Amino acid sequence: MATDNRGETELLSREEEELKQPEDYMVILLNDNYTTKEFVVEILKSVFHKNPEEAQRIMLTVHNKGRGVVGVYTWDIACTKANQVHTIAKQYDYPLRCIVEEA
Repeated sequence: MATDNRGETELLSREEEELKQPEDYMVILLNDNYTTKEFVVEILKSVFHKNPEEAQRIMLTVHNKGRGVVGVYTWDIACTKANQVHTIAKQYDYPLRCIVEEA
Protein backbone atom coordinates (compact mmCIF):
# COMPACT_ATOMS: atom_id res chain seq x y z
CA MET A 1 0.00 0.00 0.00
CA ALA A 2 1.11 3.54 -0.64
CA THR A 3 -0.26 6.92 0.29
CA ASP A 4 -0.71 9.50 -2.46
CA ASN A 5 -0.19 13.23 -2.00
CA ARG A 6 -3.85 13.65 -0.94
CA GLY A 7 -3.45 11.22 1.96
CA GLU A 8 -5.46 8.50 0.28
CA THR A 9 -4.29 4.93 0.29
CA GLU A 10 -3.94 3.03 -2.96
CA LEU A 11 -3.01 -0.53 -3.68
CA LEU A 12 0.12 -1.17 -5.63
CA SER A 13 -0.08 -3.94 -8.18
CA ARG A 14 2.38 -6.74 -7.63
CA GLU A 15 3.65 -8.88 -10.43
CA GLU A 16 2.67 -12.46 -9.94
CA GLU A 17 5.62 -14.74 -9.52
CA GLU A 18 5.33 -17.94 -11.46
CA LEU A 19 6.37 -20.85 -9.31
CA LYS A 20 7.46 -24.01 -11.01
CA GLN A 21 7.86 -27.50 -9.67
CA PRO A 22 11.42 -28.52 -8.82
CA GLU A 23 13.07 -30.73 -11.40
CA ASP A 24 13.35 -34.43 -10.69
CA TYR A 25 16.58 -36.42 -10.63
CA MET A 26 17.12 -40.16 -10.76
CA VAL A 27 19.49 -41.93 -8.40
CA ILE A 28 21.06 -44.76 -10.39
CA LEU A 29 22.97 -47.59 -8.75
CA LEU A 30 25.91 -48.96 -10.74
CA ASN A 31 27.04 -52.59 -10.79
CA ASP A 32 30.55 -53.63 -9.83
CA ASN A 33 32.29 -56.99 -9.49
CA TYR A 34 33.00 -56.76 -5.75
CA THR A 35 29.97 -55.51 -3.83
CA THR A 36 27.83 -58.39 -2.63
CA LYS A 37 24.20 -58.69 -3.63
CA GLU A 38 23.23 -58.86 0.04
CA PHE A 39 24.98 -55.55 0.75
CA VAL A 40 23.19 -53.88 -2.17
CA VAL A 41 19.83 -55.12 -0.86
CA GLU A 42 20.65 -53.74 2.60
CA ILE A 43 21.58 -50.36 1.11
CA LEU A 44 18.31 -50.28 -0.83
CA LYS A 45 16.34 -51.04 2.32
CA SER A 46 18.20 -48.71 4.69
CA VAL A 47 18.95 -45.67 2.50
CA PHE A 48 16.06 -45.81 0.05
CA HIS A 49 13.45 -47.45 2.34
CA LYS A 50 12.61 -50.19 -0.17
CA ASN A 51 10.75 -53.27 1.01
CA PRO A 52 12.66 -56.58 0.71
CA GLU A 53 10.93 -57.62 -2.52
CA GLU A 54 11.51 -54.30 -4.26
CA ALA A 55 15.11 -54.18 -3.02
CA GLN A 56 15.71 -57.66 -4.44
CA ARG A 57 14.17 -56.69 -7.79
CA ILE A 58 16.26 -53.51 -8.09
CA MET A 59 19.43 -55.37 -7.07
CA LEU A 60 18.83 -57.97 -9.80
CA THR A 61 18.27 -55.23 -12.37
CA VAL A 62 21.56 -53.59 -11.37
CA HIS A 63 23.33 -56.95 -11.46
CA ASN A 64 21.92 -57.99 -14.85
CA LYS A 65 21.88 -54.66 -16.68
CA GLY A 66 24.81 -52.90 -15.05
CA ARG A 67 22.68 -50.12 -13.59
CA GLY A 68 19.25 -49.52 -12.15
CA VAL A 69 17.10 -46.59 -11.11
CA VAL A 70 16.64 -46.62 -7.36
CA GLY A 71 14.36 -43.60 -7.06
CA VAL A 72 13.46 -40.15 -8.33
CA TYR A 73 13.97 -37.17 -6.04
CA THR A 74 14.64 -33.45 -6.02
CA TRP A 75 18.30 -32.47 -6.54
CA ASP A 76 19.17 -32.05 -2.86
CA ILE A 77 17.59 -35.31 -1.77
CA ALA A 78 19.09 -37.25 -4.70
CA CYS A 79 22.59 -35.97 -3.88
CA THR A 80 22.13 -36.71 -0.18
CA LYS A 81 21.06 -40.29 -0.91
CA ALA A 82 23.99 -40.81 -3.30
CA ASN A 83 26.41 -39.49 -0.67
CA GLN A 84 24.90 -41.80 1.95
CA VAL A 85 25.45 -44.80 -0.33
CA HIS A 86 29.08 -43.83 -0.95
CA THR A 87 29.75 -43.22 2.74
CA ILE A 88 28.26 -46.53 3.90
CA ALA A 89 29.94 -48.49 1.09
CA LYS A 90 33.30 -46.97 2.00
CA GLN A 91 32.81 -47.96 5.66
CA TYR A 92 32.40 -51.57 4.55
CA ASP A 93 35.20 -51.40 1.94
CA TYR A 94 32.89 -51.83 -1.04
CA PRO A 95 33.30 -49.85 -4.28
CA LEU A 96 29.52 -49.44 -4.71
CA ARG A 97 28.73 -46.28 -6.67
CA CYS A 98 25.62 -44.45 -7.72
CA ILE A 99 25.08 -41.43 -9.90
CA VAL A 100 22.45 -38.72 -10.15
CA GLU A 101 20.93 -37.92 -13.55
CA GLU A 102 18.15 -35.61 -14.62
CA ALA A 103 14.86 -37.50 -14.93
